[in-house]
Amino acid sequence: MGKATGFMEYSRQTIKERDPAVRKKDWSDYTIPLSDEEVRKQGARCMDCGVPTCQSGMELEGATTGCPVYHLIPEWNDLVYRGQWKEALRREHVMNNFPEFTGMACPAPCEGACVLGINEPPVAIRTVERSIIEKGFAEGWVVPEPPLSRTGKKVAVIGSGPAGLAAAAQLNKAGHLVTVFERSDRVGGLLTYGIPEMKLSYDVVLRRVKILEQEGITFITNTEVGKDYPVSALRSDFDAVIMCTGAAVHRDIVVEGRELKGVHYAMDFLRANTKSLLDSNLTDGNYISAEGKNVIVIGGGDTGTDCLATSVRHNCKSLVQFDVYDKKGALRDDLGNPWPQYPRIHRVEYGQKEAAAAFGEDPRAFAVMTKKFVGDENGQLTEVHTVNVKLKIDESGNRIREEIPGTEKVWKADLVLIAIGFSGPDQKFIEQMEVETRANSTVDAEYGKYKTNVEGVFAAGDMRRGQSLIVWAINEGREAARECDRYLMESTVLP
Repeated sequence: MGKATGFMEYSRQTIKERDPAVRKKDWSDYTIPLSDEEVRKQGARCMDCGVPTCQSGMELEGATTGCPVYHLIPEWNDLVYRGQWKEALRREHVMNNFPEFTGMACPAPCEGACVLGINEPPVAIRTVERSIIEKGFAEGWVVPEPPLSRTGKKVAVIGSGPAGLAAAAQLNKAGHLVTVFERSDRVGGLLTYGIPEMKLSYDVVLRRVKILEQEGITFITNTEVGKDYPVSALRSDFDAVIMCTGAAVHRDIVVEGRELKGVHYAMDFLRANTKSLLDSNLTDGNYISAEGKNVIVIGGGDTGTDCLATSVRHNCKSLVQFDVYDKKGALRDDLGNPWPQYPRIHRVEYGQKEAAAAFGEDPRAFAVMTKKFVGDENGQLTEVHTVNVKLKIDESGNRIREEIPGTEKVWKADLVLIAIGFSGPDQKFIEQMEVETRANSTVDAEYGKYKTNVEGVFAAGDMRRGQSLIVWAINEGREAARECDRYLMESTVLP
């Protein structure tokens, strides 16, 4: 695949970024596309490796490696190298309904499993993926493809995040009449309200939704099933239901002072900002502002990085990101983190670059654990107290964090954003649907089958597997659609 000697001739190049000092002043896409020729060279780096582990998603040591939707990566790399962009687009869509979402917001576990990555920088798979779909939209190749006939079967999809959209798209291809219910005012779930505009613009989500609508899918927003639309009506109005409401229950920090004003969940901060931005370009003031504040973000993941980027654009006074883990090395540890595990290495993401441009240094403080929040007489947050920690393994093999004496520190803070993930799905809706759950509160539905204990009701995405990646949500949405089609028709035409 690709050019036989491409990986020896061309260096890895990913999508370029705008100057952090400039882009932090606006909400536009922070990236700059590569030229067609530059992308062709990246496609040329794809080796004829024999066993393309990039396209086989699995979980190793608690992390995803390879592509969970089994993308035909070597095929479209080769087609791009040969200049056959339209065919590359067709092959890209075979296994992934929404390559624009994964191309912009996936951490690229495919690249972590790339065979070339054993001893060289891996193929820039995500860059090629995004370039193909963007060229497809620019050239007008991405068009509605409604089914040629209808089965007459009606399916309700609850939730319009990546799992719900993927399930709806596949069921519609099979000819079923699909209605997607979304409790927010806009379609997209966390694609819309969980990822900031400069990273994944709502316009990108909306252009795909419009195509799905033109293909025959009905979207009903501002409607919470179980509140605005009775659960009982699902039984009478639809032949099957797929639950894809995500895992939106926040994971919290239980420390003294948690109740103080100024301590917020990261997703509340991001959601309100995006809604205000889309509604009024932030003129309505209906968001949590970081302007002029000392901001501390607790959590070292992607959501924390998004909080950094948003706070910088608000013109915060100072910015720190706490990461409870030690700072990782620049290279993979071949003993503790061998290929093809996802590389656990030190990365500097877009939000950290922007914070450094604003304040002169990387905002992260590593191996830091929050001990308490302190406020003034009005209940307003003023300080965060922390201590440094080190990871230890106890006699039972459990990983514990031991505080390091003498490392206590007090930080000025007016705004704290808790970005440590989600603990599970909303239980109220699950109880109304009368489906069974596991001990960790996720819906009890076997992977690959997605059936719940209730006849005709399926579950997919984060509400079934727990907090995970966009690409896993798409995988589960597609597969749940397949099983739902099998349930409705006794056989299935879906992959």
